[in-house]
Amino acid sequence: MKSLEELHKIRENKRSELDLRVNTKADTREKHILVCHGTGCTSSKSPEILENFRRIIKEKGIENVRVIKTGCFGLCAKGPIVIIRPEDTFYAMVTPEDCEEIIQTHIIEGKTVDRLLCKDIDGKIVNSLDDLNFYKKQKRIALKNCGVINPEDIDEYIAFDGYRALERTLKEMSPNEVIDTIKKSGLRGRGGAGFPTGKKWELTRASEGKQKYVVCNADEGDPGAFMDRSILEGDPHSVLEAMAIAGYSIGANKGYIYVRAEYPIAVKRLQIAIDQARDYGILGKNIFESNFDFDIEIRLGAGAFVCGEETALLESIEGKRGQPRVKPPYPAQSGLWGKPTLINNVETYANIAQIILKGADWFSSIGTENSKGTKVFALGGNVNNIGLVEVPMGTTLREIVYDIGGGVPNGREFKAAQTGGPSRRMYSKRTFRYTYRL
Repeated sequence: MKSLEELHKIRENKRSELDLRVNTKADTREKHILVCHGTGCTSSKSPEILENFRRIIKEKGIENVRVIKTGCFGLCAKGPIVIIRPEDTFYAMVTPEDCEEIIQTHIIEGKTVDRLLCKDIDGKIVNSLDDLNFYKKQKRIALKNCGVINPEDIDEYIAFDGYRALERTLKEMSPNEVIDTIKKSGLRGRGGAGFPTGKKWELTRASEGKQKYVVCNADEGDPGAFMDRSILEGDPHSVLEAMAIAGYSIGANKGYIYVRAEYPIAVKRLQIAIDQARDYGILGKNIFESNFDFDIEIRLGAGAFVCGEETALLESIEGKRGQPRVKPPYPAQSGLWGKPTLINNVETYANIAQIILKGADWFSSIGTENSKGTKVFALGGNVNNIGLVEVPMGTTLREIVYDIGGGVPNGREFKAAQTGGPSRRMYSKRTFRYTYRL
């Protein structure tokens, strides 16, 4: 159990220690080697890369160098990715055999390993992440910590303002003030229907019932979609914090995260995050001495696509066959075990803490008149820069495909794009898929 004073001290000390992660001019003699441990890079031997770096550093007796596992950097086409901070050097398609050369050349001799430096679509060698066209038009809110922090270390999340929004909510805001902030921000659900998030929270709060629930829909089943998975793998605490804020707002003391069992890394990191939050007193009884109780449990889905529909998901959590319920009543009135239940998806929750900290006006200034904020997309198929992108609402498909995605390989003609859909797919040597959930 940590007091608020202890959390503040962790934030201050840890942020100073980790400043080099976001500040390329950080005055430090220490270096951090960040190794992507998202599902894509993990499948391409990034765990071996991580262990090789640690072994070599230990064998050579090198000091002031840390090797950190992170979530997804986004540019999956270039994985496995290794970034060295504070100089922000971007190494692409790294293999376990490259670790010795990187340590000797970069860490010991202070030179870059030129053959591993990332190349942009035009063939230009780039030294840092910000120089890549892939990132220039992106604005990361939901993905802000992915690729920056170790998702299995709560102190690193706290260092980057983690749980500060929950503290502000419990100490300075009433439930109605929180809901009004979310309403004013213009945030809409990112899981499919685009329903106004604040309105959903308001309806659930207004429903009568001593017991209410908060549910996170992490049953991401659309072919080619990996947005929610990447957030859970790279920044699980952001979802826990948002669910606690939602619980306070609607009057719930219990939350469930329904995640498909096919996401083993996400499930593992979620459970680590929940255990850490409980140890720190951020989940459980009397959070921050506010008399607010809230805890979260994970429920695993068995891969049924229909359980991505909110009422089928509730049936599954209750231990029943996953099949949609007749609506109305809606979950806000009668959801889990017949009690008022708030359901949002992972990406929706990932925006909440930033809205509380930076304000509704800040969030609503991003995007379009009717669609505020950003959207995370999984860009895949026959396009040069496949990966995960987050762009302001209103960004054109052309910008995403050509400016961020780098266009169609080999200069071939653009023919078609699939924007979402659960089962429709296109297969052609000259087409690609652009899959999203909006």
